[in-house]
Amino acid sequence: MRVLTVNPGSSSLKASLVIDGSPVGWAAWPADASEKVVSEVLGRWSDLDAVAIRFVHGGSRSGPELLTKEGVDALERLVPLAPLHQPQAVAFARAVLRSHPGVPVVAGFDTAFHAGLPAAAAQYPLPREWTRQGRLRRYGFHGLSCRHAVRRARELLGIEDPRLLCCHLGAGVSVTAIRNGRSVDTSMGFTALEGPAMATRSGSIDPGLLLHVMRTAPLSADAMEDTLYRRSGLAGMTGTDGDLRAVFALVAKGDPDAATAIEVYLHRIRREIGAMVVSLDRLDAVVFTGGVAEHRPELLTRVAENLDVLGISVDPARCLGDGDRVISPDGAPVTAFVLGTGEDGELAMDAEAVLAAGAILSGK
Repeated sequence: MRVLTVNPGSSSLKASLVIDGSPVGWAAWPADASEKVVSEVLGRWSDLDAVAIRFVHGGSRSGPELLTKEGVDALERLVPLAPLHQPQAVAFARAVLRSHPGVPVVAGFDTAFHAGLPAAAAQYPLPREWTRQGRLRRYGFHGLSCRHAVRRARELLGIEDPRLLCCHLGAGVSVTAIRNGRSVDTSMGFTALEGPAMATRSGSIDPGLLLHVMRTAPLSADAMEDTLYRRSGLAGMTGTDGDLRAVFALVAKGDPDAATAIEVYLHRIRREIGAMVVSLDRLDAVVFTGGVAEHRPELLTRVAENLDVLGISVDPARCLGDGDRVISPDGAPVTAFVLGTGEDGELAMDAEAVLAAGAILSGK
């Protein structure tokens, strides 16, 4: 089966061709789903059996689904909960449905991996009428990445149900505790703003501080949204675009704000790692994944500082390798991995599962 997988991220739009479960080619574009980009993506590969698109937010959906115009309309209503990602996914899905009406389009959802979060981890301590009427809960994100981490960790450890922490370090950052192949706690919540500081996103902030700013600035809800999603995190603390290369360039020049920003970034990640451990009855492995984990090996050593209290340590020399690899020292109580995100493979599997289920239902 030939599946074109499309991954609209907050900083880029990536596409990959997966044939019978194996990625055979990929390309990236700016974070844009314009007609021109869609045409380029679809024109790069032909004879497709399906297009699978990553949707960051799927609401309460617990699995992938075959998209129709009505289904895309429903997902568009979730744009306010994922404004950096959802608009591109929606636009791409609409464009494919228009231009290639005979090609099945499948949505794979990051939130689906966290659909079964225990109530203690999912519910916010808010008035119950708010929770019930607004479906206010912690949805969690980076689920496709977490699902791949479980699959690879099982293979590499030889353990059927390893207790894992999945640390996704990219433009977005999250930490997820996984037991029996399921998410039992995660740092992101109702939106992809919660958790550690990120490239342009604030991460968790005292809501009282935000109320104070809105009253004294004052700021509209739209202005606050723009600030928290696009002008905070590393970008806001340093006056850059939030790219770690730009931040480290300032650190090298002795910029004190940039040096502090890196310490805040690392501290918030470590804090979430510590918080997630208490949701597990043991810790077998920690997986570092995402673009930062794969391409900034020096940061992995710094993230692991002071985590030896949890049995987590890394070997700086092993951090310098390529591909999926163990980066913990021999004999470490917790195995530390760097793994590719594998989201393209997960999306292709979602497409195959949806199409197979449809064939069964239709009697083919």
